[in-house]
Amino acid sequence: MATLKTIKKHHKHINNPFPSKPKTLPFIKGALVFDSHALPPHRIYDIGLDFHLNWSSDNGGSLSIHHNSHPTRSIWSTVPGRAFVSAGAADTEVEESRGSFLIKDGEIHLLCNHQTIEDIRIIQQESSLLIKGRIFSVKEKKKRNQESFEGGSFEVVEKGQVAFYAKYWMVFDQRNCNQVGFRLRFGKPNFGQKQKPKQKLSPKSYGYKGFGRKVGRIRRVRVVGWCGYFSRKRVVVLASQEDENAAMKNAILPDFNRVCVTYSSEKNERFFGFGEQFSHMDFKGRKVPIFVQEQGIGRGDQPITFAANLVSFRAGGDESTTYAPSPFYMTSKMKSLYLEGYNYSLFDLTKDDCVQIQIHGDTIEGRILNGNSPVELIEHFTETIGRPEKLPDWIISGAVVGMQGGTDKVRSILDELRAKDTPISAFWLQDWVGQRKTVIGSQLWWNWEVDSNRYSGWKQLIKDLSAQHIKVMTYCNPCLTPMGEKRNVRRNLFEEAVKSDILVKDSEGGIYMVPNTAFDVGMLDFTHPKTAGWFKQILQEMVDDGVRGWMADFGEGLPVDACLYSGEDPMTAHNRYPELWAKINREFVEEWKASRIGKAKEDPQEGLVFFMRAGFRESPKWASLFWEGDQMVSWQANDGIKSAVLGLLTSGISGYAFNHSDIGGYCSVSLPFFKYQRSEELLLRWMELNAFTTVFRTHEGNKPSCNSQFYSNQRTLSHFSRCAKMYKAWKFYRIELVKEASEKGLPVCRHLFLHYPEDEYVQTLTYEQFLVGTEILVVPVLDKGKGVVKVYFPQGESCSWKHIWTGKIYPKQGSESWVEAQIGYPAIFVKDGSKIGETFLRNLKVYDIL
Repeated sequence: MATLKTIKKHHKHINNPFPSKPKTLPFIKGALVFDSHALPPHRIYDIGLDFHLNWSSDNGGSLSIHHNSHPTRSIWSTVPGRAFVSAGAADTEVEESRGSFLIKDGEIHLLCNHQTIEDIRIIQQESSLLIKGRIFSVKEKKKRNQESFEGGSFEVVEKGQVAFYAKYWMVFDQRNCNQVGFRLRFGKPNFGQKQKPKQKLSPKSYGYKGFGRKVGRIRRVRVVGWCGYFSRKRVVVLASQEDENAAMKNAILPDFNRVCVTYSSEKNERFFGFGEQFSHMDFKGRKVPIFVQEQGIGRGDQPITFAANLVSFRAGGDESTTYAPSPFYMTSKMKSLYLEGYNYSLFDLTKDDCVQIQIHGDTIEGRILNGNSPVELIEHFTETIGRPEKLPDWIISGAVVGMQGGTDKVRSILDELRAKDTPISAFWLQDWVGQRKTVIGSQLWWNWEVDSNRYSGWKQLIKDLSAQHIKVMTYCNPCLTPMGEKRNVRRNLFEEAVKSDILVKDSEGGIYMVPNTAFDVGMLDFTHPKTAGWFKQILQEMVDDGVRGWMADFGEGLPVDACLYSGEDPMTAHNRYPELWAKINREFVEEWKASRIGKAKEDPQEGLVFFMRAGFRESPKWASLFWEGDQMVSWQANDGIKSAVLGLLTSGISGYAFNHSDIGGYCSVSLPFFKYQRSEELLLRWMELNAFTTVFRTHEGNKPSCNSQFYSNQRTLSHFSRCAKMYKAWKFYRIELVKEASEKGLPVCRHLFLHYPEDEYVQTLTYEQFLVGTEILVVPVLDKGKGVVKVYFPQGESCSWKHIWTGKIYPKQGSESWVEAQIGYPAIFVKDGSKIGETFLRNLKVYDIL
């Protein structure tokens, strides 16, 4: 039987600083077999009203799906002569350490990599298309190693003897005018039958040079509706005596727990999306795992990744680790697909001519999207997964001042900012719960109530700030810690949760104490019916004090061996957990908003805001907005300022319309040979970058005393005020873009590919530049000591670009220019003659910036 093994590495302190990549299934390749007497050489099958599937027996047989508006352009197709579905059973090993997970494929017990097509038919009652047949493996004389799973030659299929087989049913159905759904199910695996020579089919019997061999016979039974092929209670299968005899041996065959779908791609096709990714824009040639987890410290940047991995197991992360992945992509050829469900998946894009999706599970469901442009594909994707609600105006009106230190410090910083006429939306006070010192720096007490010693006169502070139209934001997460060491505790939330029995359990039924950073915590079980109401009451108390927003942190660390109230598989629940966390926060926001309607004291348009880092496919419809997690305070590519730009753009393609990063980064390290401390220059350049994102918010970082802060000196304070005014100068446009995001799912900050998809050079860009909407081009300085940037002006634009500081016009499309960008004057361009651009320039003059 296939097994799942979890290995805890939380407390291993000396580790391999250069860990190897996880072992995964090799690319599974098999042959496609079909009966040329049962299937026509060519046929078109309708899929609902707007799509059709083409079947062709040429070159070994293939399928392609088309939208009726463009009948010659396929939106999905299989590779001729190759199996497009396969399944297997393999062991799984998960190594876990403080929110980081390494998933490895172990011994392969069973693999059916070849495929037959026995029937293609339209199911009228469901307006669906059913493809059914069998998957099978063949015995060979020589023992094969694992690499031979990439084989599947026609000769092997023809000469081999069937070892195992199973039935499959694949259904395509129209979900809406721009989406085709697909569902794939398998029957139980069976032992193959030894074929007599007389039973061998003639070369004409099957679709490619006679390869293939019967893997058993079935008598067809008419079942009404495609659901009959998937529901165990409704399937009626009449098997031959041979099949029945073979089925008696099934007790020793494991069930499938790996499913693969393989389909065609082009060598020069680029793949974008996959949620919030920090190291790559184009994923062709790579493997992309989809699993929520800590992004890591360094993610390949050296020497910090070396140090992080050495002292904590795989804490450095790698190029694929992320808080917010999504099983979705679009390509440069305007093809797009996403998976439904929450199983761990791996997109293997390493082959030139095809894609293979490997799923840890026994089924697969997803959707194929139709669209003529990247913008259309995002609209069609978010139409289904959901779009964010409009942000209230206050959060996008000025700076969100992230700081710590208590009441007096807040008042002091406010006075300094007011003296410079700095636009301020809110003070974000994450240390409202109090602080404690740990081995990684200053950390919070995870007990969600105000620390009255640190923030004396809490309600009065909120009231005074509100009188100046400044909101207060706080911090919480779905974990709780024992409070025995803290003195001024009014409510011990950990103890309350234990008594209510709403914390995640371990395999023995006890509280699962999860190591997280420098201490252990209990995690809320969101599948328990009492949890949502209990936590909403905590949020209500916070809001009753006058708080109007909060960071809803974490959500990525559910252990894969946890026991949940619902009884669901924790391996699957892991990816769903951040969505449940976001949903509870969203429900509270909506309930609060509904309770305020009609009350004179509160403008219902003001609203509450929460922002998150962990997410999955449908998180954008639940969370108010996102931030990109814990970047290093560095200039580096995989986990520094450059990665913040890349995460902004990849997430935008994937439906995360509202995103931003901590100004200056978060993670500082002060070790004898490894020092990462935020420089003043880095802070100033990050301010310039974030002045053109959805939210302009600072963070002191995990070691505030080691970092340059916006309030460190007059230069940093003045530059912060200047950038906050730049941010406010395009508020009028930001309001439009926020509205557009809520209606169409389009991100505020956009990769140029979204609007210039035909420009091949644009497709190669990563973090170098981006668009705000369609009207503003941003080219940030992302390297230390640089005062010029190289700007690319894309092809396909009808307007020239105007440099905002000099007024210089750049009319030539498809050209590059070096542009000066000294500190305080980032390279920003607007479309010449556009109303948006002219209003932005006028506002810069009003704020005495231009």
